[in-house]
Amino acid sequence: MRVVVTGGAGFIGSALVRHLVGEAGAEVLVIDKLTYAGNLDSLASVAGRPNFRFFRADVTDTAQMAAALASFCPDQVIHLAAESHVDRSIAEASAFVQSNIIGTFSMLEAARAYWMGLSLLARTNFRFVHVSTDEVYGSLGDFDQFYETTAYDPSSPYAASKAASDHLAMAWHRTYGLPVVISNCSNNYGPCQFPEKLIPLMVLNALHGRALPVYGKGQNIRDWLYVDDHVRALVLIASRGRPGRKYNVGGRNEQRNIDVVIGICALMDELHPAGMPHSQLIRFVADRPGHDERYAIDAGRIECELGWQARENFASGLRKTVRWYIDNEWWWQPLRQQAFGGERLGLLKEVV
Repeated sequence: MRVVVTGGAGFIGSALVRHLVGEAGAEVLVIDKLTYAGNLDSLASVAGRPNFRFFRADVTDTAQMAAALASFCPDQVIHLAAESHVDRSIAEASAFVQSNIIGTFSMLEAARAYWMGLSLLARTNFRFVHVSTDEVYGSLGDFDQFYETTAYDPSSPYAASKAASDHLAMAWHRTYGLPVVISNCSNNYGPCQFPEKLIPLMVLNALHGRALPVYGKGQNIRDWLYVDDHVRALVLIASRGRPGRKYNVGGRNEQRNIDVVIGICALMDELHPAGMPHSQLIRFVADRPGHDERYAIDAGRIECELGWQARENFASGLRKTVRWYIDNEWWWQPLRQQAFGGERLGLLKEVV
């Protein structure tokens, strides 16, 4: 099996690559621009393998993408390259439009050109997996869940850019026959996540005795998915997913943000005591604009059709994650010093 993974130096992408190169033994080409969130250290464990290749390039460059696919001859393209942080999209949306919309268009065109040149059997077996988010669906009330048929209602520039890319991907299937499969996942967490996201931010701030900022009153609810569970889902979707089909991937682990932070504090008290309860560092701060109230994924389709099940519950996954950040300062310390020091993001700029 030969797989191209765009965004393969990012959080989810690197976890997928480590699995494909290591456990699955696939031939993998990573394509990554290495923006602030791309980190080759996340691929250190597989970098020397003969079945691993890396190509530093921007997915918005259609000619480079077409040449890379033609040279590598993949059976699958798993497209994860994207700007993904909601707060950054609020402050500066242009990078999200470029990477998430133009980048997806570029990859679809490159994949279509490559796919059209394949033999009939290879064309039938080829898959383009477009990896998206539950945020395209907008906000839920207290009870319902997101289904694959839920209407799109994005709130943030990030969510809108991903919704647009989803529509492009499905249009390339319906118009050109490209065998596209779309996945929409809930909030991922685990090792090697860039420290601007909630869980690593809280862990690293706690390690340094810094304030733990919680938006609003911390009542917003997210469904949490351990990254290795997501990786297994993506492998199944790429190998057995039906073209033109969407699959929601969620961990069935709904948690209020404040409860996530309190859980991290309790684990830090146990695993890295600081002489006082870490919960004393919690500070409630002004909420971000357009903050969706609740996300919840119904993963019934992927569970029934492809036999996938999440293995980690939130308690077990969170313990593994906190332990990993405590034990792996070598990975996150350069990022805290050079790329992101834990400052507040997502503040609105004045329009001049």
